[in-house]
Amino acid sequence: MPSFKAPAPGFSVRFSPFHEHRLLAATSQHFGLVGNGHLLVLDISAAGPGGPGLTPLFSFPTSDALFDCAWSESHDSLCAAASGDGSVRLFDVTLPPAQNPVRLLREHAREVHGIDWNPVRRDAFLSASWDDTLKLWSPDRPASVRTFRGHEYCVYAAAWSARHPDVFASASGDHTARVWDVREPGPTLVIPAHEHEVLSLDWDKYDPSILATGSVDKSIRIWDVRSPQAPLAQLAGHGYAVKRVKFSPHRQGMLMSCSYDMTVCMWDYRKEDALLQRYGHHTEFVAGIDMSVLTDGLLASTGWDEMIYVWPFGSDPRAM
Repeated sequence: MPSFKAPAPGFSVRFSPFHEHRLLAATSQHFGLVGNGHLLVLDISAAGPGGPGLTPLFSFPTSDALFDCAWSESHDSLCAAASGDGSVRLFDVTLPPAQNPVRLLREHAREVHGIDWNPVRRDAFLSASWDDTLKLWSPDRPASVRTFRGHEYCVYAAAWSARHPDVFASASGDHTARVWDVREPGPTLVIPAHEHEVLSLDWDKYDPSILATGSVDKSIRIWDVRSPQAPLAQLAGHGYAVKRVKFSPHRQGMLMSCSYDMTVCMWDYRKEDALLQRYGHHTEFVAGIDMSVLTDGLLASTGWDEMIYVWPFGSDPRAM
């Protein structure tokens, strides 16, 4: 299956919502502690003499680490990256590196760790920062539209609802997941989701009330935000912290996770035996995962072993 050796450890990977063969990846030198970053645009090439592969189309070096990235939902060449220097960077992949980033947004006081583009409204995106805040941005504006405060520790991730244009959720080191409505002054729901830091979360693409959270406590919990007193399900199977969770855009109840235990897992939380498949193709922490919106069952992952993989669900990521 297609794979690519990145110039540095991988932190995030995203399929394009416009081009089925295009992939975005954020990488950082020295595991994001010091050094530069690279934003990569890769093409998932068809099978050739050596089998299918990932071909670099564009590479944009940055002066600091990159922890997350997201494609624009309204423009096929625009994307955003979350930087370790507290900035949010907008790139136009049709322009050369010397003309990028096309916008440099500096408002956060600490590292920006998460970024997510609104898939419903399409004209806005969120940033999540270690300064305990989230910010709402429009790509056409030089300053943030709004800052969201309420978390008591680092905010690691934000995820827009797939159905409601004004609703999003956030994951924090204060052990909570919070649900927000951009029309309201504060969070509309605070879920004490785990006993340890919450690193990631995502909304079910078919049921707008279902939210998944991943934590340092090694578990994934499924929540119904209409009745959040207890999780609907708890998925146990990772040996270390769960770095990211991602719901399938094609199959209800299915989600993907990655962990510092160097594995990627596929789950169906509605089943008694929820773990569908475990992949052990990485040799270091797995930090980024995604599922293609345009191709059912196509998966991607990246990790601190500097590898990026793309493969169909049910196959071996390392097979040619």
